[in-house]
Amino acid sequence: MNEKAVDVARRRFLTALTTLMCAVGVVFAAIPFIAFMKPSARAKAVGGPVEVDISKLKPRELMVEKWRGKPVWILRRSEETLAALPSLDDQLVDPESEEAQQPEYAKNEYRSIAPEYLVVIGLCTHLGCSPKLVPPGAGRDLGSHWPGGFVCPCHGSQFDLAGRVFKGWPAPANLVVPPYRYLDKTRLLIGEDRVII
Repeated sequence: MNEKAVDVARRRFLTALTTLMCAVGVVFAAIPFIAFMKPSARAKAVGGPVEVDISKLKPRELMVEKWRGKPVWILRRSEETLAALPSLDDQLVDPESEEAQQPEYAKNEYRSIAPEYLVVIGLCTHLGCSPKLVPPGAGRDLGSHWPGGFVCPCHGSQFDLAGRVFKGWPAPANLVVPPYRYLDKTRLLIGEDRVII
């Protein structure tokens, strides 16, 4: 009988190589399944918090972000704008923000955490249209007294630069302030106002 000698070293090498190739194959096969379980960008926009970088936002500039399918406006207000806000109180429906249109920490004359930045949902409280930012002097139809603010193109409701509604318009309440917080001086987290433990 002619028996061949078994090469144990070669057999161990081939077994190790086969095991390694199988492990690599399992990893590559698992990647699509793991990626499938992660929420998509669309799903995150529907319900999850949205992080926003406001470092490049200049005074009088408006940034629009999406949160839960709604436009969220972030307006950087100038010193002149902030100084003029209290002078409008007698023209507003709810100047002290008594209605629950904002979290407690934004229930102030600026309707924000930091006076410089206004964060509101950009939908009119009348029928949900999206108002437009109209700076002072830019709205010929609004007259020379127009202090600047937001005007709804559908039914004419007007809001000041703190999102407070002027008297005499169909909108019943101020613009809604979403829950938000600062991660640092240049980043906001919209949709979450506290650390969840």
